[in-house]
Amino acid sequence: MIQELILEAVAAGARLERACAVVGVSARTLQRWALPGAEEDRREGPRRAPGNKLSEAERRKVVAWANAPEHRDLSPKQIVPRLADRGVYLASESTFYRVLRAEDLLAHRERSRPPSPRPKEHVATGPNQVWSWDITWLPAAIRGTFHYLYLVEDVWSRKIVDFTVEAEESMEHGARLVAGAARAEGVARDRLVLHADNGGPMKGSTMLATLQRLGIVPSFSRPRVSDDNPYPEALFRTMKYRPEYPARPFPSLEAARAWVSAFVRWYNTAHLHSAIRFVTPEDRHAGRDAAILERRRKVYENARRRRPERWAAEVRNWDPVGDVTLNPEAGREQKANVA
Repeated sequence: MIQELILEAVAAGARLERACAVVGVSARTLQRWALPGAEEDRREGPRRAPGNKLSEAERRKVVAWANAPEHRDLSPKQIVPRLADRGVYLASESTFYRVLRAEDLLAHRERSRPPSPRPKEHVATGPNQVWSWDITWLPAAIRGTFHYLYLVEDVWSRKIVDFTVEAEESMEHGARLVAGAARAEGVARDRLVLHADNGGPMKGSTMLATLQRLGIVPSFSRPRVSDDNPYPEALFRTMKYRPEYPARPFPSLEAARAWVSAFVRWYNTAHLHSAIRFVTPEDRHAGRDAAILERRRKVYENARRRRPERWAAEVRNWDPVGDVTLNPEAGREQKANVA
C-alpha cells in the first residue's frame, strides 16, 4: 500500500525522495521492494527466546499464587507486595498481569462492580443515526412542584425530533416519546443509537424493552460524569436563557406544553445554530444546508471581487459541517455549542 501511494504521488509530479520522506521510508527501500521476490516479508524474527522469559514452571506458579484462596479476590498490585512480606518474589506486577491475560484470567477480582467503561464512540454522518435525550424540570404553579420536559435531539442536525411535557417523571412517558419519534422519522431497525444519562426513566425496563423492540441501540453516560450527554443539556440552557422564557412558574401543564411547542418551532425553523454553520436544525436535517451555505459563499466571493482591498485573507468558511462524534475517544472537543 505504501509503495502504491508513493508511486501515485510521483506520477502526480512529486519528487521520489520527498514522497518517501513523507511516509518515513527511504528511496533505497522503495527500490528493494520493487525487486522480484520482495512481495513477502522475509524477516525471520528473533532466533532465541529472551533471557528473562519465565519458564513454564514459573508461569504455573504465578497462576497458582494468583488463584490461591487468600489472593483470588485481589489484583496483582495487591498480591506482589503481600508475597514480598512473606519473603517470596515470583514476578513483577506487570508480569502477573501479562500471564493472567494470556491465561484468560484477567478479570475484576473484587466484590465491587468493575469500573464503568468509557461509552462507545458514536459517529453521526447524517440525520437519524445518533439521537440524545434527557428530561428537565419546568417550575409549576405550586412551590416545590414541577412539570417535566422530555426531549429528543438529533446529534447530527441538532433538530428536536420530538418532545412532551408531563406531570411526572416515568419511563413509560419516555418510551412512548421515543417510539413516536422513531415512527415519525421513519427510522429503520438497527440504524439508530439513542444516548442518555443514567437516570431511572432512561434505564428502566419499559424503556429498554421498547428500544429492543424498535431495534434502537441504547447508549449511556458514565456514572457521575456530567458532560457525557452534552447536547440536550446545552439545548436546555438555550431554552431557559431565552428572553421569552417565563419569569414566573407555568400556571398549568397546558401552558407549559404551549410554551415549549412554540420554543421548539422557533429552535428548529428559525434559530441559526452556530455549531452547524449558522443554519437552522430543520434545514440541516432536511439536507438543505449545503445549498444555503453555497449561496452565502457566492455572496462573500462577489463582495471580495468588488472590494478586494478590504479582504486580507480568504472568504469565510461556509463549508457544511461534517460528521459529528458523540463521546469522542480523543478529548472532549465535540461539546455541544449553545450559541
